[in-house]
Amino acid sequence: MESQVGDGRSVDLDGERLEELAPQPLLTRDYETRPSLVYERLRQRHGAVAPVDLLGVPAWLVLGYRESLEVLQNDAGWPKGLENWRARSEGRVPADWPLAPSLEVNHVLIQGGPDYRPLRTAWDAALKPFQDPRHPQAKRLKTAVTAYADELIGLVGRAGGTGWADLSAQFARPLPLMVASHLLGFPGSQGDDALMDMWRVLDAGPDAEPALERLLAALAELGAGKREKPGEDFPSYLLAAHPDLSLDQLARELFMLLGMTSDHVGILISNTVVEVISGEGGVRASLSAGMVRESMNRVVMRKPPLVNFVPRFAAEDTPLGNYTIRAGDPVWVSSAAAHADPLFAGAVESATTSTRAHLAWGAGPRQCPARELASTVAAVGVGRLFERFTHLDLALPVDQLPWRSSPFMRGLRSLPVRYELAATPETAPAPVPDTEPAATGLPDPQVRQRSSLWSYLTGLIGVGR
Repeated sequence: MESQVGDGRSVDLDGERLEELAPQPLLTRDYETRPSLVYERLRQRHGAVAPVDLLGVPAWLVLGYRESLEVLQNDAGWPKGLENWRARSEGRVPADWPLAPSLEVNHVLIQGGPDYRPLRTAWDAALKPFQDPRHPQAKRLKTAVTAYADELIGLVGRAGGTGWADLSAQFARPLPLMVASHLLGFPGSQGDDALMDMWRVLDAGPDAEPALERLLAALAELGAGKREKPGEDFPSYLLAAHPDLSLDQLARELFMLLGMTSDHVGILISNTVVEVISGEGGVRASLSAGMVRESMNRVVMRKPPLVNFVPRFAAEDTPLGNYTIRAGDPVWVSSAAAHADPLFAGAVESATTSTRAHLAWGAGPRQCPARELASTVAAVGVGRLFERFTHLDLALPVDQLPWRSSPFMRGLRSLPVRYELAATPETAPAPVPDTEPAATGLPDPQVRQRSSLWSYLTGLIGVGR
């Protein structure tokens, strides 16, 4: 059977297998600088699904919006779980493949098989108090996010009422990490050291491996404490909903929460700030009218933080796009490419499709369990920035902002701005007083000032002025 692709060539649907196609590398210099061009070239050559090389391992990349939904919404036909990967089972994935460590930490976003459903149910139960706006914990969370945002903005302001700052390093990245410490219920400033290690892991530098070991050990120790003395925090709620979790399993789930809430939310905050600063005047006006969420939806349409989802695998030989995906083949859905699909992008431009139709949080039964939590943190953070700063202006032209790309995420390396703080800044409401420090996540200021995170942030004050 043959089919026409974008450039008019015919593709044999029942012919060559993935490993025989000699796919071109995806993670090139072009991909780092202009991924949209790479997606478009693949679309023109292959259609909605393209064979690619991921650092030496062949995979299918889904570029079409309709095809992405088909995969994401059919968990039985396209399951997760590395046990479903034929090439890996046959020993054809190199032991030192760079992406292996990210995919082999078995947690709720990676896991497949019968263990997934009880774990996801426990996740949903543990997150509900923080995501249900009627719950006291959700109200305390918003109070904490606002207080953290003001704390970071105040730190920026130590360099003066006007000046230069890197809003990525000094606000967008630390804010969700501090919120994650609140969710985990770290005592005192102990969470700050773990957050710095999470930062090192995300940056994938030479110290990432020992940082990961320290972080998992700290999370296991935290989990042991919560098992002995539960609190009003995510680990305690997760253990209550899934008491059979071992400390090792719990540490992996907490690691996933840290990573998901930090990198994803931090990128979303930075991208939204850039959109507001560089957009038309009406964009900022819409924020004051309470339209932060809508602005964020439009941002993730064009620049989703999570550009490629973790792989799924064909349960059986299945036609998709212009190819037949063989049972056990890895399939990576690209939300960034799907949003640029002319069939979808055209519908959005003509306002026939809601901005909420984006795939930034996935779709179907395995949609991100913390999407409401993450959206709330980002919205509160962005809103607080534009309440506290009377002026924000990019210190670089928008097309010269430095980006960092990975197989999964795409975000700014830095967000240099010139700022002017409000003359009399509003202060965040005080934390709810009947909550213990471990539950609020707001340590004593003197304790905070001695932490590694705060030392790092203090060292950034006024840099680049």
